Amino acid sequence: MEKLTFTELNLSAEILKAVTDMGFEEATPIQSLAIPKMIEGMDIIGQAQTGTGKTAAFGIPILEKVSSKIKATQALIMCPTRELAIQVAEELKLLSKYKKGLNIVPVYGGQPIVRQMAALSRGAHIIIGTPGRIIDHIERKTLKLGETKIVVLDEADEMLDMGFRDDIELILKSLPEERQTVFFSATMPKEFLALTKRYQVHPEVIKVVHEKLTVPLTEQLYCEVREQQKLEALARCLDMYDPKLSLIFCNTKRKVDEVSSNLQTRGYSVDAIHGDMNQTQRDRVMGKFRACKIEILVATDVAARGIDVDDIDAVFNYDIPQDIEAYVHRIGRTGRAGRTGRAFSFVSGRDIYKLRDIQRYTKVAIQRVPVPSLSDVENIRISSFMEKLKENIKKDTSEKYLSKIESLITDDITSIDVAATLFEMMLKDQNVEKQNSDIDLFVNPSTAENFGDRNRDRDRNRSRDRGGDRGDRDRSRSSSKDKSSHKRGNTPEAGMTRLFMSIGKNKKVGPGDFVGAIAGETGLNGEIVGSIDILDKYSFVEVPNEHADKVIEALNNSNIKGHKVNVEKSQGK
Repeated sequence: MEKLTFTELNLSAEILKAVTDMGFEEATPIQSLAIPKMIEGMDIIGQAQTGTGKTAAFGIPILEKVSSKIKATQALIMCPTRELAIQVAEELKLLSKYKKGLNIVPVYGGQPIVRQMAALSRGAHIIIGTPGRIIDHIERKTLKLGETKIVVLDEADEMLDMGFRDDIELILKSLPEERQTVFFSATMPKEFLALTKRYQVHPEVIKVVHEKLTVPLTEQLYCEVREQQKLEALARCLDMYDPKLSLIFCNTKRKVDEVSSNLQTRGYSVDAIHGDMNQTQRDRVMGKFRACKIEILVATDVAARGIDVDDIDAVFNYDIPQDIEAYVHRIGRTGRAGRTGRAFSFVSGRDIYKLRDIQRYTKVAIQRVPVPSLSDVENIRISSFMEKLKENIKKDTSEKYLSKIESLITDDITSIDVAATLFEMMLKDQNVEKQNSDIDLFVNPSTAENFGDRNRDRDRNRSRDRGGDRGDRDRSRSSSKDKSSHKRGNTPEAGMTRLFMSIGKNKKVGPGDFVGAIAGETGLNGEIVGSIDILDKYSFVEVPNEHADKVIEALNNSNIKGHKVNVEKSQGK
């Protein structure tokens, strides 16, 4: 079926704004079908699997119909597990971001009931919980459902499999007869259908036919990285695998612009396409991509609908898509017409759960791979350069330069010396040789299992470096800056290197921003940072000589307060 954009669903301005913030551009098939019918007040039977966007499918209509002015529980959502209840509550809180005064309370086993009782006593417009804990609160009279107008059973088949039928029926019987009843289920067993007949009135059945994944020639891979590492991971994958044509997907228009701009700054042949561009602009960009005048196209799902290019070598999911269908569509852009292809997904934080849903749905194992290290990229570039060199030697087009090379050869300089030096100079010009090539924040194969532990340890270290005594440290740096501001341009203290940074007061940065960036991006202790001089458009920061190159490399690949920064060693005043 054709998907609808959220603007076509006649939603309130508050919900639309929240949806935009979350990066949703168009509704999934289940959302396109369920939202209008639920808003109309119909009872619904929705057949949908996890990962198809069903939480928003029932969550958005509930949020549109519940009033914060009525101090009573107006909607009840039942989930089979505490994990799902928490997940649903988190998503509804994001969707209700701009609906003032709305109180959403999750209740489930494993959490002290006293804490939940306190939350319920303050008033809850929407309750999300597991059947056992909901009954517990009903019996304690801490949960009153006399004014509940909507009830949703999420993953109803799983609740029945877990033996919750009696609990479900007890809860449904305690609700007002005049209500809207909505069941979502991945399967339709007899027990489930018996429940719908007993507790629903003329339900509308919504069933989405799932598209099958048919990309046998596409290798599916994923890299687990932090959000701020994604751009560097993308650049390294592009350099390592060197696809001729690549398609990069982002979930928001803002991210599309950000990624394409950063890739252009790094020297890649790239352009962007998204919903804010008019048709003429889109056609122009697509024309360049089809003609291979650009090698990389960054797009949102909506904008990519019209892309029909057979020789795309790689698809990159810079953001994991919001629903599984989108994943199928995205990676189906490569591995076409008998060609092989690769699909990379960059997974950050809770995205790993989305990836698991995708693997369950597609029944395909997506292989975890480490982000290429700088030395991997360097070796590939050297090999590529060697191949080009061999090709040019065979062409024998360098005769006019032979005499110049011969003039360099003496008793102390051989032809091998000349060739090796030229080779080194060429590689440096191509920015192949990078310092600290073994210093990586990414996962490597030998420590992949400990990725979570290493991240938590690093988080604690960075938190300690950035926080705690940050306020006192900032004040001391500010005062030292004020005392030394008349000496700007003087040589740094012994053992320290003075760095120029292309950001200043005009971007509202303070000493703590520099300390936090250096500590966060390098893993070094923030205490190593020396004096900081902040001018209007640029700043000077002193760091120990032995860490200067590491700081330069790390900060040139990152942002400070959301701004791209150029960092280099200060050249005098």
